Amino acid sequence: MPLNPYDNALVRRTLAPAARTAAANGTTVDRAAGGARYQDAVVVIDTGVVTDGTHTFTVQESADGSSWAAAADADLQGAEPAVTSSTDDVVYEIGYTGAARYLRVAVAVSGATTGGVYSAAVVLSNARRGPVERG
Repeated sequence: MPLNPYDNALVRRTLAPAARTAAANGTTVDRAAGGARYQDAVVVIDTGVVTDGTHTFTVQESADGSSWAAAADADLQGAEPAVTSSTDDVVYEIGYTGAARYLRVAVAVSGATTGGVYSAAVVLSNARRGPVERG
């Protein structure tokens, strides 16, 4: 019997919902969580109201969870958004096809005084060992 989405996917927050006027690095998401070794990942950035500034998102990867670098464009499906007041209130999705164990989302902010509200999560799926363990 094939696995359903609940048994095959795990969502982990990297940027908590907040109003931001400055740069922030998300928390680490481990693709080997619970020993599952997820093969696929989709980054979901959920933007609310952005009143001013430009909020530029970057998917970052790490082999050790300490040293971070921007994921190569070749390892991304879709574009990392630069969100302004004219492109807010949208859910952005970015596929990650790279091999790094750890992922996070970082945001750089310029020109903001009141900023914007948004969050980001990583959806892990296609575990090598399943079904997904929660808790």
